[in-house]
Amino acid sequence: MHTIMVIAGGLGLLLVGLLLGRWLGGPDSTYVVKAAQYFIPVWLGLSLINLWVGVSRAGYSVMEEAPVLIVVFGVPAAVAGILWWYFSRG
Repeated sequence: MHTIMVIAGGLGLLLVGLLLGRWLGGPDSTYVVKAAQYFIPVWLGLSLINLWVGVSRAGYSVMEEAPVLIVVFGVPAAVAGILWWYFSRG
């Protein structure tokens, strides 16, 4: 359940960034592309913090948390990558 909540939080953060990019950029999609580009390294950092909390506080090993990291980072990052590609086409 925690993994789903973290993924939903990542998607929510991406949405906020995209809406902020759209609001700042107006009809031009350049800011939306920038928001997606900036989201990926920020989300990687937050995902690594989530891994650290799982290892240091929840008692999981790195080997147990690594697949969770891949999913937690991968799903929102993939959505950001698809949006980045879509908005940079035109």
